[in-house]
Amino acid sequence: MHTTPPSLLEQVRRPDDRQAWRRFVDLYTPLLFHWARRVGLREPDAADLVQDVFVLLVKKLPDFQYDRNKGFRAWLRTVALNRWRETRRRAAPPAPAGSAVEELPNPASDEQFWEVDYRRELAGRAMGIMHRDFDDATWQAFLACVVDGRSALDVGRSFGLSAGAVRAAKFRVLCRLRRELQGLMD
Repeated sequence: MHTTPPSLLEQVRRPDDRQAWRRFVDLYTPLLFHWARRVGLREPDAADLVQDVFVLLVKKLPDFQYDRNKGFRAWLRTVALNRWRETRRRAAPPAPAGSAVEELPNPASDEQFWEVDYRRELAGRAMGIMHRDFDDATWQAFLACVVDGRSALDVGRSFGLSAGAVRAAKFRVLCRLRRELQGLMD
C-alpha cells in the first residue's frame, strides 16, 4: 500500500530521525544564515546563531503544534530572532536610546521581504536536494517548463520527448516538491 509520507515537520518532531533532521538542516541552514546576516551579524556570529537555533529546535519541535493561521515560517523567525536578542542581552549591557541596535532592521516591519525571501530560499533548497532523485531528462524538462517558462511542446522538441512526457515530468517533480514542502510554505 502506498501512503504519503508524513510532512517534514512531523518527522523532525522525533529527535532521533536522523534523515529527517539532515533534510531539515539542509533546507533551513541557508535561510537561517541569511536571516542572521540580515540583522547585521558577521559570518562567524551568524554561524553561531544558526547552530544555537538548531540546538533549540531539537528541544522545541517535539512539542511544536502547527497552526496554519500562524505558519511555521513566522514561528521559526520568532525563535531565531528571540535567540539573537537573548544572545545580545547576555553579551552586552543594554544599549542607550538612539544607538545602532535600535537602527537594525525590524523583520516584522518588512513582511513582504520575509515572505518572498523565505519561499525562494526554501523552494531553492528543496529543489537542490531533490535534484539527485530524478533522472536528468525529467529534471531538465521540469526546469525548462517551470523556471524558463517554456511550453511543453517546445521543451519536448528540444529534448526529443512528446509534450505529454514533458507534462508528466513536470507533474512528478511538482508533486514531489509539494510533498517535500508540505506545511513549510504556509
